[in-house]
Amino acid sequence: MHHISSVALLVRDYDEAIRCFTQALRFVLLEDEQRDGGKRWVRVSPSASGAALLLARAATPEQERAVGNQTGGRVFMFLHTDDFDADFEYMKAHGVRFTETPRHEAYGTVVVFLDLYGNKWDLIGPA
Repeated sequence: MHHISSVALLVRDYDEAIRCFTQALRFVLLEDEQRDGGKRWVRVSPSASGAALLLARAATPEQERAVGNQTGGRVFMFLHTDDFDADFEYMKAHGVRFTETPRHEAYGTVVVFLDLYGNKWDLIGPA
């Protein structure tokens, strides 16, 4: 059996990214270990189990240009929630930028938001 354990997300700074994901989005900090060359192994996740984001500090000019545009302007990640209204209000109160008002689709309530670098995410609640 296979599963995706982590997805790399380019960031400018480890600590600001950790703050954003653990405070504004209420993710769990799974790992934060020092590595050679000033690198760190930093993983955050919406829960203590399942797929995680590997926060990878941009190390080259090419990587720096890709920060905030991991998918060329498309939605990058889909964050599911059991309580859309509560999470939407919490995220707004903690400075998360939304690009639209919530809308109702056949699959649930959805709204697009931006992470601290501008990557687009969908927040999706139950139908």
